[in-house]
Amino acid sequence: MRSVVVTGASTGIGWAIAKFMVGHGYRVFGSVRKQADADRLTGEFGANFTPLLFDVTDEAAVLAAARKVREALGGETLAGLVNNAGVAVAGPVLELSADDFRRQMDINVIGPVIATQAFGPLLGADPSLKGPKGRIVMISSVAGKNGNPLSAPYCTSKHAIEGLSESLRRELMLFGIDVIIVAPGAVKTPIWSKAEEIDLSVYKNSPYLPALNKVMAFMMALGAKGLPAERIAEIVFEALTAASPRVRYQITPDPLRHLIGALLPKRRTVDRIIAKRLGFLPQG
Repeated sequence: MRSVVVTGASTGIGWAIAKFMVGHGYRVFGSVRKQADADRLTGEFGANFTPLLFDVTDEAAVLAAARKVREALGGETLAGLVNNAGVAVAGPVLELSADDFRRQMDINVIGPVIATQAFGPLLGADPSLKGPKGRIVMISSVAGKNGNPLSAPYCTSKHAIEGLSESLRRELMLFGIDVIIVAPGAVKTPIWSKAEEIDLSVYKNSPYLPALNKVMAFMMALGAKGLPAERIAEIVFEALTAASPRVRYQITPDPLRHLIGALLPKRRTVDRIIAKRLGFLPQG
């Protein structure tokens, strides 16, 4: 039985990946931050699921979890590491605190770096381990190729993941370890219900408030018709098991719209279209 580590396994995409991998005969080590989630997932997924209690920003806790996984592997390699854990911070750059921006980057960028450094040796960088080389799957986003207003922290973090992944893929060729990006569009996950809880009252005197309300409504609508998380799990499974995986998988509920967006040149015209929709064009 081959084994994978999935960060952020308590809900959403991470939960779906863990369920899918267990269902296809893998042993899954899934990271959660709460003991209650560890107990719940163990009950849901059975004996082939092992919870790992850590926050991806806590380097000591991640390293301790990696030691636990190494012991369980019994001298064999890890088949995969799925860097999925993440959050989304929204708001205008001029009015967000540096701490909010830093939290976004710590979780979405530094977290995967910490996890990769901790579990990378188990994927085959440690020559003492026996078995096929493992792979790393980085969960990015369509936002990793676009800059959306009022979600700069999240877009910045996903742009960083794209660059990190490409650099890392080339570095890890030394060990035969592949790095693959999976970049979903809107997905039906609890992140949308969390978005409803965002307190916009802090922006009550902000010129960005009308646009924030529009963006929030738009994002909620996207989430309602987003892809099922199970579809992302299928793509991750392909990335981990295909003989010749792509370097990047992008999957969205409306691929034509994203294709058109990707083909449009990054010119002022596109900026003005977005600005008009959000009410960002100067008045008078």
